[in-house]
Amino acid sequence: MSISFTDAQKKLEQITAEMLELIRKYELDAESPFDVIPVARAKIDNQQDYIRFLELSIEGRIYGEYADALQKQLDEDAKQAVAQKKLH
Repeated sequence: MSISFTDAQKKLEQITAEMLELIRKYELDAESPFDVIPVARAKIDNQQDYIRFLELSIEGRIYGEYADALQKQLDEDAKQAVAQKKLH
């Protein structure tokens, strides 16, 4: 399965929007990224919401890393195209 950079960005926006809903609903106020899971565990009292929060966290990480890698590849391809153009 291949996903375009634009599709990955759209998915990240959807994930972020849903994650923000849960953050607001449960007033999640972690002071660092390392505190996110413990704070969520302590404040989210609905098991389904907690599971969804964890799913969104994982999905966000996967799509974020994919988009970063794809952007790096696109940048590298563009550099190579410019270098090839200079040679001809």
